[in-house]
Amino acid sequence: MSRVAARKDPFHFAICLVVYVSFYVASDFVLLRTLPWLVGAFFAASLAVLVASLFANLAALRIYENRGLAAAGLAVNRASVRNLALGVVGGTGSACLVLLPPLLAGAARLTPIPDPPAIGTLSFVTAALAIGSAGEEILFRGYGFQILMAAAGPFAAIFPVGALFALMHTGNPSATWFGIANTAGFGILFGYAYYRTRDLWLPIGLHFGWNLTLPLFGVNVSGLKIGMTGHEMVWKAGALWSGGEYGPEASILTTAALVLLWVYVGRAPIGRQISPLTDPPKDGA
Repeated sequence: MSRVAARKDPFHFAICLVVYVSFYVASDFVLLRTLPWLVGAFFAASLAVLVASLFANLAALRIYENRGLAAAGLAVNRASVRNLALGVVGGTGSACLVLLPPLLAGAARLTPIPDPPAIGTLSFVTAALAIGSAGEEILFRGYGFQILMAAAGPFAAIFPVGALFALMHTGNPSATWFGIANTAGFGILFGYAYYRTRDLWLPIGLHFGWNLTLPLFGVNVSGLKIGMTGHEMVWKAGALWSGGEYGPEASILTTAALVLLWVYVGRAPIGRQISPLTDPPKDGA
């Protein structure tokens, strides 16, 4: 049986998916109990996701495809650099569209915090956010997502995995249904970003740009308070606009920004790659 035919066999697909998820869960379990001793709890949480995701993808690719990580959309070339840059610009720009108007309109203001972060915190947290964003995208839009897309089509992969991405955030502090709905919108958007580019660099850039910009303004990210600067954003508007304790991701402003971000991703001058998983040669080689 060719690899193309094997991917469309339900039994084979189920085995591949279970093995992929099992590799991730097992490695993440071990890493979360060892890394905090080496790098601290905050950095360990992000690093564990990245290392476990890379390991799960590499193991599954080697076993079932005889390929390396580049096959999962991690090839480094001119197109991938462009896609990463477009992603960071889109993620950063959309976050600014959410946070700058309330500041300019007087609906929110930046105030100093009593105990500002130490020097070096900005670079440390930036690295942690980059690692965490990359890890989540490699996990959710990596091998498992791509073989599902190859077997069942783009919509059968993009929407369910986007919903699963949102469900994984339901345990975050102060999670609300509005915040989870917007998070699902992001998850679906990141899947569409992969579909457009056939690499992971555009969704990684979008994810990182968004996650970095929110704490720079001093607001919570998916319910998590991440101190990066010596100020925080204090709202005069209600939770519908601010998102409450979950942060702007639970606000109507983020819903509007998501619509614009969809347009941006659909029209951005991306570099289209060829994926051996979702665009296999006709002979299945």
